[in-house]
Amino acid sequence: MTTITPLASLTNPLGGQLIELQQLDYASGGMSLLRTRIRENSRFTVFEIDAQTARQWGETLLQWARTQAAADAQAQQAACAQDPHPRDAP
Repeated sequence: MTTITPLASLTNPLGGQLIELQQLDYASGGMSLLRTRIRENSRFTVFEIDAQTARQWGETLLQWARTQAAADAQAQQAACAQDPHPRDAP
């Protein structure tokens, strides 16, 4: 029997897709896998990956998110430099 442990459930605010992460542990032993389930309306995408692939994927996601946060901060700084007191405008 396989043990499935829910890890996270996320909803993409832009497309509404439901993303579920689950750990799979097989009764016969062996490696644990990470199952990713993406539900988009009635369509499901399901795949299972090993720890090394999950680590690489996770690090890539974090790296991308950090660059987006940095770009957002730069855009906010540029906007403030153009109009340092936006509430004082008539």
